[in-house]
Amino acid sequence: MAFTPLSARFSPPVYAAGLLMVACIGFAAMNAIIRYLATDLAVDPLMIVFCRNLFAFLAMVPWLMNQGFGVLKTNRFPLISLRVLFGFISMALWFSALAIVPLSNAVALSFTAPLFAAIAAVFILREKIRARRITALLIGFGGMLVIMRPGSEPIGWGEFIVVASAATMALSIVTMKLLTRTERTTSLVVWQNMLLTPVALIPALFVWSWPTAEGWFWLVAVGVIAAVSHLFFTRAFSLADTTYLMPFDYIRLPFVAIIGWFAFSEPTDMWTWIGGGIIAVSTIYVAHRESKMRAAGVASEAARSPHSTGRPRPPKEN
Repeated sequence: MAFTPLSARFSPPVYAAGLLMVACIGFAAMNAIIRYLATDLAVDPLMIVFCRNLFAFLAMVPWLMNQGFGVLKTNRFPLISLRVLFGFISMALWFSALAIVPLSNAVALSFTAPLFAAIAAVFILREKIRARRITALLIGFGGMLVIMRPGSEPIGWGEFIVVASAATMALSIVTMKLLTRTERTTSLVVWQNMLLTPVALIPALFVWSWPTAEGWFWLVAVGVIAAVSHLFFTRAFSLADTTYLMPFDYIRLPFVAIIGWFAFSEPTDMWTWIGGGIIAVSTIYVAHRESKMRAAGVASEAARSPHSTGRPRPPKEN
């Protein structure tokens, strides 16, 4: 019996949801490994950033060889370089935070990245923002405060580092939106890992110490898992609408909570679940409103077109 690919067995939305869930499991495992490397094996976070990108790029070389180097052709190298800078800063902050912040708290706070991206899009992409989206953003940031609980207990530097990482990631997301108008998402992932490797090497040299054999094993694992997870992630969002996929992205929190409980004896308190839920709902709503605004903009452009009749056209015959 001939083998049928999974992509042919399921509809694109179902297949995309499956890809995203696998990516989320990969991201959760990657975060746990980073925590283990930084705390139990004493590998500096900057070294982990370098090795993560080096081994992620090496894992993508077979795909690049199969596709040909022509897939990397671009006229937007300066913008790609800017995204790499944002990505490095965000990654360095995130890996540093994972060494000192409970996994579930860190992941829940990282969900604020799309909220920061929505704000950045207003100033950079000139997107319009109205009262309902502003309210949703305020509610989302309220969820962040629920997790951090200022006043009830001291807020550590780790929480601030996570929020700074999310804000920087938002700039990377907005830059990615600009790039995907003309570039292939998979090629952008390759560019990101390829350029981040030498950028991350420079600060890593100042804290370099040779890892143990076990350390090297987990460093390679982080890179491979990162490469595969990001490819699955970008492929999922190319197959289905963002508003449909957003809820699946938040299953990272229960996955990380389970890993944190069993691997590091870190219980997830009620406020982290409540705050993470608030952030998730507000982010999904913001994505939903953005999708509706985009659809309305496309419809408006079609209506203004001099060739438009106001009715859908029948498909052309081949």
